[in-house]
Amino acid sequence: MLLQLAVLFCCSYGAIGKDSCDGPLVSSLPQSSFRSSSQLSNSHGPGFAKVNRRDGAGGWAPVESNKYQWLEVDLGVRTEITAVATQGRYGSSDWVSSFLLMFSDTGRNWKQYRQEDSIGAFTGNSNADSVVQFKLQQPVFARFLRLLPLDWNPNGRIGLRLEAYGCPYKSDVASFDGSGCLLYRFSPNTTPILTAKDSISLKFKTLQNSGTLIHTEGQHDRSLTLELHKGILLLHLRKGSSRLGSLSRSHMVVSLGSLLDDLHWHHVAIERVSGRVNFTVDKSTQQIQVPAELSPFEINEISFGGVQCHGTQMVLSRRNFHGCLENLLWNEVNVNDLAKQHQKVSITGNVTFTCAEPVSVPVTFAGAQSFLQLPGAALHLQFRTWNRAGLLLTFDLQQQVGSLWLYLSETRVRLQIHKAGRILLDLSESRFGLNDGQWHSVDLTARRGRLTITVDKEESSTAHASPSFPVVSGNNLFFGGKRENPFNVFQGCMRHIHVDNNAVDLIKVQQMLIGNYSDLQIDMCGIIDRCSPSHCEHGGRCTQSWSTFHCNCSNTGYSGATCHSSVYEQSCEVYKHKGNTTGLYYIDVDGSGLIKPQLIYCNMTGKPHAHSQTHTQTHTHTHSHKASSGINQHLAYFNYSADAEQLGAIITQAEHCEQEVVYHCRKSRLLNTPDGSPFTWWVGRTDEPQTYWGGAVPGSQQCGCGLQGNCIDSDHYCNCDADRKEWAADSGLLIHKENLPVRWVVVGDIQRPESEAAYRVSPLRCHGDKNFWNAAFFNKETSYLHFPTFHGELSADISFLFKTTASSGVFLENLGIKDFIRVELSSPMEVVFSFDVGNGPFEVRVETGGMALNDNRWHRVRAERNVKEASLCVDAFPGATQKAPADGHIHLQLNSQLFVGGTASRMKGFLGCIRSLQLNGRTLDLEERAKITPGVSPGCPGHCSSYGHLCQNQARCVERYNGFSCDCGLSAYAGPFCQREVSAYFKPGTSVQYTFKEPYELTRNTSTQSQSSSIYSDLTLRGENVSFSFRTTQSPALLLYICSYYREYLAVLLNRNGYLDVKYKLQNSRDAEVFRTSIRNLANGQLHRVSIRRISETVSVQVIYFVTINVTYTHSNKDILSKSGELDPEIARLNSLGFSGCLSVVQFNSITPLKAALLYPNTNPVIVTGPLAESTCGSSSPANPYPAETTHPLSDHSGTLGTGEPIVNAIKSDSALIGGVIAVVIFVILSALAIMVRFLYRRKETFHSQEPKSIKPEADSPEYPFHSEPTSQNVLSENQKEYFI
Repeated sequence: MLLQLAVLFCCSYGAIGKDSCDGPLVSSLPQSSFRSSSQLSNSHGPGFAKVNRRDGAGGWAPVESNKYQWLEVDLGVRTEITAVATQGRYGSSDWVSSFLLMFSDTGRNWKQYRQEDSIGAFTGNSNADSVVQFKLQQPVFARFLRLLPLDWNPNGRIGLRLEAYGCPYKSDVASFDGSGCLLYRFSPNTTPILTAKDSISLKFKTLQNSGTLIHTEGQHDRSLTLELHKGILLLHLRKGSSRLGSLSRSHMVVSLGSLLDDLHWHHVAIERVSGRVNFTVDKSTQQIQVPAELSPFEINEISFGGVQCHGTQMVLSRRNFHGCLENLLWNEVNVNDLAKQHQKVSITGNVTFTCAEPVSVPVTFAGAQSFLQLPGAALHLQFRTWNRAGLLLTFDLQQQVGSLWLYLSETRVRLQIHKAGRILLDLSESRFGLNDGQWHSVDLTARRGRLTITVDKEESSTAHASPSFPVVSGNNLFFGGKRENPFNVFQGCMRHIHVDNNAVDLIKVQQMLIGNYSDLQIDMCGIIDRCSPSHCEHGGRCTQSWSTFHCNCSNTGYSGATCHSSVYEQSCEVYKHKGNTTGLYYIDVDGSGLIKPQLIYCNMTGKPHAHSQTHTQTHTHTHSHKASSGINQHLAYFNYSADAEQLGAIITQAEHCEQEVVYHCRKSRLLNTPDGSPFTWWVGRTDEPQTYWGGAVPGSQQCGCGLQGNCIDSDHYCNCDADRKEWAADSGLLIHKENLPVRWVVVGDIQRPESEAAYRVSPLRCHGDKNFWNAAFFNKETSYLHFPTFHGELSADISFLFKTTASSGVFLENLGIKDFIRVELSSPMEVVFSFDVGNGPFEVRVETGGMALNDNRWHRVRAERNVKEASLCVDAFPGATQKAPADGHIHLQLNSQLFVGGTASRMKGFLGCIRSLQLNGRTLDLEERAKITPGVSPGCPGHCSSYGHLCQNQARCVERYNGFSCDCGLSAYAGPFCQREVSAYFKPGTSVQYTFKEPYELTRNTSTQSQSSSIYSDLTLRGENVSFSFRTTQSPALLLYICSYYREYLAVLLNRNGYLDVKYKLQNSRDAEVFRTSIRNLANGQLHRVSIRRISETVSVQVIYFVTINVTYTHSNKDILSKSGELDPEIARLNSLGFSGCLSVVQFNSITPLKAALLYPNTNPVIVTGPLAESTCGSSSPANPYPAETTHPLSDHSGTLGTGEPIVNAIKSDSALIGGVIAVVIFVILSALAIMVRFLYRRKETFHSQEPKSIKPEADSPEYPFHSEPTSQNVLSENQKEYFI
C-alpha cells in the first residue's frame, strides 16, 4: 500500500555549520558579483544593492521600471541558502512590493523558487527603509540568485537592496557520460549483515530523460533498481534474474517525481526500515510496504550510473545514466570519496569528478500575449507543454501566397496554409500525445517544392506535401502568438530554436539585440507538473493543462474537483431514510476517508420501533468432521468480502452486531467446562483466542445454555461437554462487537473414536447507525462544544444536519494564526461557508430563495474546500461553488480547538439542534461531549416534522429518542414506511373469515379512551371508504361483496366482457343500482386499483388502470333479490365459480382484514380456510398507470337518471361496508339503526396519472394491525360481525 506524503527535506550532508545556517552571504561580496538588466546611472548600479548600505545612490535602480528588469548575485560557489531579505533604495520613494526569486548553478537556465508548490511571488517592501526577511521553507543549493520585481511603489520606481542568508555547502560530484558506472562491492569474505535500517541518498542532474541511477544485487536473487524514465523516477523491487530476456518471479515498481530532466539538481533518498521502504524525491515521499520476498535485505553490491558494472543488462532500461551525481551516500558512507581513493569502489567507463554544465537557454510562453518574433526561414525547435492545442509558429509567405500556421491540435502537430479565409494546404503529422510535458522536436523544411514536417526526428512521424505554390518565408517568424490567431495560444516552453540552420541566441533576444518579444520568461522553463504529487484523491486520474489540473473520478466511487467526496452513503440507515428498498448497496463507512467503499446487503425490514440494517459479509460456513487418525485439530479461516479495516469501521459504527455460531457434536467436547482447557476456540479481529460460545459472555468459558442454566447436563456449561453418544448442539449469537467477526475457528476434540462434530458460522449482521442520529441541543447562545483541532490542510469536508427557530448563529468554527474555517446561518434564508488559507477571507453563500431554514425542521448542510474550489450545498437548493486562486496558498493551517455550536471570535452562537456532524468522514460524538457541557443537551427530539412524510398510506409517525418509526396500524400497507402492498394470491377453496368484536370488546382493547367514546358518539354510518387492488384473468368474477343484516349490500364484480360493475343496494325494498365503467377488459392480468367512497348522497368509484381510455358511465337496474332472505342469483352464481387471482391492500375505513389475516392471524379474529400466503402479486407495474374516477349518485325510480334532480326517500340503511370477495363470498352481518337519507344525483369523471411505487419495505410493526379511528363513523351493533375472504 502506498501512502502519499508531503515532507520538507533538508540535505544534511555537505552543509557546513548546519545547526546555524543563517549567516549573511551578500554583504561581503565585491561589486563584480552583481549584475542587472540595466541601471539608471553608475551610482544606481547593482553593486550598491546591499541591505543597510548607503553607497552610491543607496541601492540599485534600473533605467525603466517594468517586468523585464532583474538583479542578479553570484555567490561564487554552490551555497546553501535559507533566507532572503529586501530593502528599498535609501532616501527615496523607490522600493519593490512583490518579486520572484530565481536560482541557478550556471547563471543560465534559471529555476523559480516556489512556496507550497504553487506560490511564486514574495511580498516585498512597503517603504524604502524597512528590511523584510523571508525564511525559505526549503533551502536552496545554488551559486546564482536572481530577483525579478513584479510590483513597486506606484509613486516611485524600482529600487532594491538585497541580502541572502545561509552557509557554505560541500559538494562531491561524479559525472557520467552514459557509458560509465561505479561499483561498490562488499567484501566477498564477509557475511552480509542484517541491519534494521539501510539508506541511500544522492542528488542528480541529468542530460537525458532516461537512464539507470542505482542498481543493487542481494542474496536470494533480490535486486533494487532506481531508473529515470522520461523524467520520472521508477523504483523497481525484484526477486529473480535481472538479465535481459529473463522474467522476474516477483516485481514491484513505484513511480515518483516528474520533469526531473530540467537540468537542475534533484534529491533522492531510499530508506529501508524493516519491511518498509521510504522513497523520497525532492519534497515528496512514498511509504512502501514491501512484501517479505522483495525486501532488499543482504545487499552484496551496488552500482551507480548503470548496470554494466554487474555484467548484466536490465530488462526495463538499456541506457546508463548521463549526468552528474552529487554527495552519493550509502549508510552515511561517501561513495564518491571511496571512488576517488579507489577503495572498495571500482570505476567502469568514463567517470570524472567534475560536473560539466550544459548551456541551454529555454524560453517560457506563459500567457495569451506571449510571442517571439525572429527573422529567418527554415527552422528547428523543441517544445514541451501540457496543453492539447496551441500555435507554435506562423509567418507570411513571399509573393502574397498566404500565411503558414504550424500548431498543435489534439496533441499532434498540424500545418495549414491560409489565404483570404481559405485553406490552401492542410498537413497533419500522425503522432499523438505530444502534450505529455516531455521535450519534443519539430523540423520544418521546404526544399525543391516539397514541404516536410518531422517530429522527434523519427521517420514514422514525418509528413510531406508538394504544394503548387512556393513556400518561402517572409521577413519575420512569429512563435507562440502576436498576430490574429485562429488557433489556441501556445503555453509552454521552447528551446534549441534554429533559423536558417543557425542557433538563435535567446540572450541577445532578451537584450533586445535581435528580434522582438512580449510577456516571455527567457532563460528559464516555467513548466510545472500539477499532477506530481497528485491532488486527485482515492485513485482519481490526474490530467493537466498549463494553468490547472483536472481529476477524472470515473470508477472511483468519489466525486468533486479532487475526487474527495464519496458518492455512496455511509450506512444502510442513510439509504433507508432516503426511501431505498432492500438490496445490495455500496457503503462508504468513513465518507471521504481512506477506507474504500464496500458492497453490502442492506435489509431494510423494519422491526418493532426499530430501524434495522443488515451487513452480510460472508456466506454461512458449515463443516463436518469425523475422528481421523493423526488429526488432532481442525483449523478454518474465514474470508470476508471486506478487509479488516472496513469490517472494523462497520462494526464500530453499528448499534448492534451479531454472528451466529452452531456446534453439533457426538462424543466431541466443545469448551471442556467447567474446569478443563477448552478444546475449541475462535479468534476475532483482536487476534486473541476466545473461549466462550454463542449466547455467552466473553471470558466465561460457557455456552448459551450454561448462562441460562438449561444445559442437558447441569454439571457442564455446554451441551456438547456432556460428551454423549447422542447428537447434541450448542448454538447462539456472538454479540460483543469488540471481538467480531469470527476470523478463524479451531476444533480440537475430533481425534477420539466415535468423535464427530459439525459447526456453522453464519454471516456477520449489523444494524443501526449510531452516528446518523448522534445529536446535541444548544439552548444558549453562549454554549458550545469543543473538539481537537480540525486537520484538513488540502481537503476539508463538513456535513451535518440542523434544525432551529433562531434567525442566525455559528454552526462551527476553527481558527489558526491567520487561517480559519467557519460555517454559519447568516439569516433565516442563507448559509455561509467562509475560510482563509492565506489568500484573504473567502466566502461561499447559498440562499434558499425565500424559504426559511429556521422552521424547526431538519436541514442538511455540506461544505467542501480543496485546492481547486470551495462548494456549499443546503438541502436540495442550488449549490454554490467558488474557484480557488490559480497560484494562491493551498494549505489550511489551524491550531485552536474546534468549536461546535459556538465561536471563539465572539460571534453569535447557535440555538437549536445539530446532528450527524462529520469532518472529513469522521463523525464527532456530540452526545457524549454534550453530557458534560453546560447549556448543551444530548439528543434532539422532533424527527417526525422532517421525516414524517416518509410514513405513507395513512401511516402515523412515532417519535423516538434516536429517530422515528412508522405505525402502519391504520394502513393496509406494511413495511418500515408502510409502502409495501400486503397481497395474497387466491385459488378456489381459499377463504378468510373475519369476526368483528362487540363494542365493549373494542372498548376494552382500544389504545385510547377517545377511540372508545367515538364508537358510541354516532350510530349513523354516513359514509364509507372501501379500497383494494386486484389482478386476474378471470371473467366473470366476483371481486367484493358486502352484505348487512337487512340484506343491503355492495358488490363489485367483473362481467363476462371484463367491465367493472358496482352494485349498490342500500334499501331492502328497492332494487339494486348498477354502475358500470367503460374501461374494457380489466381481466387482463394487470394490476388495477379500485376505490369506492360514499359521502352522504354521493358515491365515487375510482379505477386506476394501465391504459389510456375514455371512461363512460352505464346504469341499469336489475331485480337481484328473488325473495326476501335469499342471495342474489347472479352473485351466487359468480361466487360458485370461485376466484383465481390476486387481491391486495384491502381496506374498509380503518379496518385492514387481509393484512390481519396474512401477517397477524394469531392475534386477530380471523379464520383462514385453505392455503393462504403473502405474495408480491400486488406490487405496482413499472408502467405509468392512469386512474379513472367516476362519481355517481345513488338513485331509484323516482328521478330521471342524469338530470341532477334530488331523490327523496332514497334509502334506509345501517350498513357498514367492510370488505371484499376473493375466493368465496364475504358476508358481513351488521345491524344498526335504520334511517332515511336523501341522495343527490351527480355524475363525475376524472383522469389522473400515478407513478408506480418504487419503495417496497419488508414488514411493519405487529402491534395494532387494525384500528378504529377516533374519527371513524363505523357503527357496530350488538350482533356478531364476520368478514370472509
